[in-house]
Amino acid sequence: MKYVLRLLPIAYMAAIWIMSSLPSNHFVELPDSEIDHFIKESLHLIEFAILYVLLVLAFLTREGKFSARLNVLCAVIAGLYGLTDEIHQSFYAYRSASWFDLVKDVTGILVCFYFIRGALFKGRFMRLGKVLGFVRKL
Repeated sequence: MKYVLRLLPIAYMAAIWIMSSLPSNHFVELPDSEIDHFIKESLHLIEFAILYVLLVLAFLTREGKFSARLNVLCAVIAGLYGLTDEIHQSFYAYRSASWFDLVKDVTGILVCFYFIRGALFKGRFMRLGKVLGFVRKL
């Protein structure tokens, strides 16, 4: 299980890269274009937050202590990959890249960072802390 958790961030990053190379309607396009656009724009809030969480889970499976500094590093890596993704999208005529998208990416990361930091280092969010503690013991 721990090896799966260690490979998930890499697989997820590859999936992001591939999907960013395709038109936004390649997989799904809803009949109502406004709703379709709203949902796809909202996904920026969770797309890189998921990457951050996967990175945390991967590092929790390592031997040694998961430190606050390593937690920040996971958030920075996820944010930098969000920036890389925006730059990558700018090379495709059917994709768009914007600073606002990057802000949404970072906002999602920061929300998850708040909860994981609270659970691991501040004694809050006990249920989340138990789940993360279980992952650490794998």
